[in-house]
Amino acid sequence: MKTATKPSVKRKLIVANWKMHFTTHKASLYLHKLSEKIATHKDVEVVLAPNMLSLQSLGMQVKHRQFKLAAQNCYWRDEGAFTGEVSATMLHGLVDYVIIGHSERRYVFSETEKDIRMKVQAVLRNKMSPVLCVGETAHQRADGETLHVLHDQVVSGLANVTGEEVARMVIAYEPVWAINSSNSKTHKAATPEDFAVAEKEIRKQVASLYGKSASEAIRVIYGGSVNADNARGFLSQEGCDGLLPGTASLNSEEFLKIVESAHDNKGRDKAGK
Repeated sequence: MKTATKPSVKRKLIVANWKMHFTTHKASLYLHKLSEKIATHKDVEVVLAPNMLSLQSLGMQVKHRQFKLAAQNCYWRDEGAFTGEVSATMLHGLVDYVIIGHSERRYVFSETEKDIRMKVQAVLRNKMSPVLCVGETAHQRADGETLHVLHDQVVSGLANVTGEEVARMVIAYEPVWAINSSNSKTHKAATPEDFAVAEKEIRKQVASLYGKSASEAIRVIYGGSVNADNARGFLSQEGCDGLLPGTASLNSEEFLKIVESAHDNKGRDKAGK
């Protein structure tokens, strides 16, 4: 089995998950606003993940040197009698990334580990990059199961992925207990130190499956109530390759600050720079 080749330069990756927001018209207006505000930086890759209905029109509008596009989900079959689903095959040529296994897909829509690994394989098969989301719930964290959950989700999500393919992947540590922490008294904000522990475990599992070069090549990013105030702290962690903001990406000024934090950040991963 081929091992992954580590890229000479790792650009910081900022993936804006717009979730179920914006009509097609409003998404177009928002993209226009972002294109005027956000400069293109050689050391930062900015990816926008609008709703599925907006993807095609934004694909014709977007400046591809400025932004890449991502889908928020896909189905793992290439085609067939699956009413309402959108396959990875249909997304090929339209997006560069597909978010897979987001906590809302796992816990709101009850996607299983089998669903998630089949989707990862479908995205890779269709020459796009999966953004595989992993992370523990509050109960799992309280029970001391964080590392076990990460082990299981990473190993399952990478099942039947080759060493060459894994280098194209992104893994997002997305602790479920930290999502929307600013809006709920029952949630606590994650810290950069929380990310550091998870990032090491994720790379450890990748290394055990594919070797050290693969664990260094794969991009590990943080998602979970990312905002302009905490972005720099996460990005300064060694081994943090980027961020997956949700709500904050819907505000152009706040999203601009997050992107600029990735560009200005001085604590970049030494292995990637």
